[in-house]
Amino acid sequence: MPTSDSPQHPFLLNAIKRTHQALIHARRVRVLAQALAAQIPQDASVLDIGCGDGTIAALIAQQRSDISIKGVELLPRPDCQIPCQPFDGSTLPFPDNSVDLCMLVDVLHHTTDVNILLRDAARVSRAYVLLKDHLSENPFDHATLRLMDWVGNRPHGVILPYNYQSRAQWTAHFAAANLQPVVFTTAIPLYPAPASLLVGRNLHFLALLQKSQPL
Repeated sequence: MPTSDSPQHPFLLNAIKRTHQALIHARRVRVLAQALAAQIPQDASVLDIGCGDGTIAALIAQQRSDISIKGVELLPRPDCQIPCQPFDGSTLPFPDNSVDLCMLVDVLHHTTDVNILLRDAARVSRAYVLLKDHLSENPFDHATLRLMDWVGNRPHGVILPYNYQSRAQWTAHFAAANLQPVVFTTAIPLYPAPASLLVGRNLHFLALLQKSQPL
């Protein structure tokens, strides 16, 4: 995931980072890993695009011993929990149809053009793209997502283009990449009540997409 220059106000940002880790991050990682693991086909080879430190992928691998999983990241971390190699953020360093499934977890809204990386994920995948991202249908959704993004990512220096999409926009992106939704759900219990009433709602979705024809 792209990073910005050194963050300003380090004491404030470090405090936000510690609070987010304690109250939000552990539950989010656990719930996401469980939800994603349930959608991966049997014995699949998986490429986690923008894998970060590999925590979610490693948890998936623990639950699904039948799959193999590796990652790519702009700047691979020395402590990444899965095998990881660098990529330029838009073109994956793999041939066509080289893995069974490509996975993007809260990655595409950090790009300036959703279509570029989504289409390349479809190119590299033999069959499926597994996607977790956001839905923004109105200004309130957008403002809520901006706040969540800032709290969760700004302390880590992540670049925040706030490129959130509506359901209609996502449908168009899927079609442009020759992908058809097999599963599309907003039932992902990332946050406990009552926080879920504000930052849960229908702001998050998980989609298992199948290639409709070769790219």
